Amino acid sequence: MQNKDEKPLPAQAVPPATAISPSSSRAESAPGANSRAHSLRNEIRTWTRDLFIAIGLALIIIVFLYQPVKVEGTSMAPLLSDQERIFINKFVYRFEPIERGDVVVFWYPLDRSKSFIKRVIALPGETVEIRQGIVCVNGKTLPEPYVPAKYEDMTDFGPVKVPRQMYFVMGDHRISSNDSRIFGPVARRFIYGRAVFAYWPMDHFGTLYSTDAQDK
Repeated sequence: MQNKDEKPLPAQAVPPATAISPSSSRAESAPGANSRAHSLRNEIRTWTRDLFIAIGLALIIIVFLYQPVKVEGTSMAPLLSDQERIFINKFVYRFEPIERGDVVVFWYPLDRSKSFIKRVIALPGETVEIRQGIVCVNGKTLPEPYVPAKYEDMTDFGPVKVPRQMYFVMGDHRISSNDSRIFGPVARRFIYGRAVFAYWPMDHFGTLYSTDAQDK
């Protein structure tokens, strides 16, 4: 029952419900999807740019700092085998001294159109002598763990003193190595790199560590 003093409230206009069709729903979500797609494209572009920069830097390092070379012969066996591929560092000796045990690449003193790879045995000013295959530098026996017994050369050599700015080099495969015992010490200016990394065949893949055989 309605109170007689109560006046009916005026009817309020009810705003029409907003109709949402599937098409309008897609239209509202589209800006977010576009933003995500744009972000993904930017990320892909960034990764692609960084990848090309990394590849470019790697090529620059390889071309200007490192040089791939192919080993020919077995004079450095077992460390290096015939036809093995390695990288040499061409700039290391601009900043570091040549040390005993380094495996170096140099122009062959008797024919500078050829390159040889050998191990540094004696430094400038040192005296080298070999007796029944045992190498002595300045009268002290040189430890050579890199020379297997089956590769030792039991002949005698020297003694000879290495001149200034020159290095006495030998192959690890002593019985089949053409080295300083034959062509003499190598001038510093002929040495242009140090062997640092083997990359082929894959079972030899890895760093070529120099062996410092000098007694401390």
